Amino acid sequence: MNSGYQNLDYQGPLPQPLVAQRSKSPITFLVVTVLLTVIGVIQLYSASYNEALLNGLVHYYYLSRQLQFIALGLVASFILLILPPRVLAFFAWPLALGVLLLLVLTLVGPFGQEKFGSRRWLQIGPLPALQPSEFAKIALILLFASAQGKQRGIILPSTIAVIYSGLIFLQKDYSTMLLLVLITFSMLLVSGVRLGKVIGILLFLFPPLFVALFSQAYRIRRVAAFLLPSLDPSGMNYQVNISLRAIAKGGWFGVGLGNGTYKLGILPEVHSDFIFASVAEEFGFVGIFLILLLFFFYALLGYNGAKRIEAKDPFLSALSVGATTMVASQALLNIAVVTGLAPPTGIPLPFFSQGGTNIFVMIIASSLLMKTLLRGNRRGDD
Repeated sequence: MNSGYQNLDYQGPLPQPLVAQRSKSPITFLVVTVLLTVIGVIQLYSASYNEALLNGLVHYYYLSRQLQFIALGLVASFILLILPPRVLAFFAWPLALGVLLLLVLTLVGPFGQEKFGSRRWLQIGPLPALQPSEFAKIALILLFASAQGKQRGIILPSTIAVIYSGLIFLQKDYSTMLLLVLITFSMLLVSGVRLGKVIGILLFLFPPLFVALFSQAYRIRRVAAFLLPSLDPSGMNYQVNISLRAIAKGGWFGVGLGNGTYKLGILPEVHSDFIFASVAEEFGFVGIFLILLLFFFYALLGYNGAKRIEAKDPFLSALSVGATTMVASQALLNIAVVTGLAPPTGIPLPFFSQGGTNIFVMIIASSLLMKTLLRGNRRGDD
């Protein structure tokens, strides 16, 4: 009589559901990142060629510069992917101190450059101008991640975060300073600091951040213009108002790639901070929805990858949380500014805005996330 039980001595292959399956996350993440980069490069050329011609440059000038930094980012990413995590952790402090030196040189050295009233760029010899504050984001993430599991490990990284923030504030880069604050809080949570304490620290920092926000007249005007849009429609609100018109013109499906008109000298900084408006005009609501979906999947894969290896590799897990927070919060802040949901501030849209240092850092962050996802696919502790 058949009892219905299987032979317990069966030594064949396990049924398919019981076999450990490798995640498709690395491939999916690679596709998402490549799409963001390729679409970003295409849209950058569409938004920047007229600006280049107006400045007496070849029409592909900004595209060429962006591609150069993307190439450098790919080379650096390959190196990061093959380096063991312990080597990355070893270089955390040298990198942090190197970035600190660059930030100081930007402020007080002969190599610092001032543009649009802010001293954020460093020009050394024939090398292209760099923005050290972008490197500060990655350095801070790496520093906090290397302190995982160490007693009192967050004290020194937190001190560096405060120093970085102060120097970047002196560069008149309030938006990047806020991004550093967001990154720091995400890393504190990863380090095991209770949410209540993190909120307490935030409340403690709120008064100085509030004072810093209103320490410059132009910031006061920006906040006033944001709260009272009709106060100065042709002044502080001009850029946002034009941006909203460009977005509205795009409708559902846009006017077509290359056919936008607001990039032809109508919308200032359309190839950098306000490139999202050009995207909306040319690709329409459907296009920007797909781009937002790509950013959503980017963040989802990043955070899920960090969670998956949290117990196996706390260092890489923390790196992923910090890198994902950096990219996602920067994208959200940029889109909020362009759509009038936040006061105007100079922050680039990841993978899209013109800016060599920024795209380089975005690719580095993506390589760290890829490293985490690949680590999650490795069986055991090999």
